Amino acid sequence: MQTVFHLIAADPQQQRTALTIAENLTDDNAVEIEDIAIVAQADGIEPLTAGGDGSDMVESLLEKGIAVKACSNTLELQDLAESELVDGVETVPSGGGELTRLQSEGYAYIRP
Repeated sequence: MQTVFHLIAADPQQQRTALTIAENLTDDNAVEIEDIAIVAQADGIEPLTAGGDGSDMVESLLEKGIAVKACSNTLELQDLAESELVDGVETVPSGGGELTRLQSEGYAYIRP
């Protein structure tokens, strides 16, 4: 199975919950997970910024092989450069487009 988590809300607790669920999924032996991705856009971008609230969790997830993707449209709107993201975060043209693409490939969608 494949799962994508959607970070879009500004609430740090909600962001941490999503990141924690993604991490817990890597340790769940009851399900066979092939791939996990996190797509962040709008106000959900904060944990993906270097030094941002939750960036430590993002670094840990990247080390576990979870793909973390940031919406380029959001970066532009928030005047953020790719260099301001945690090392290893991938940029995608649009968060909505990436979510649509992943779901069309069979990813389960989770937005805590």
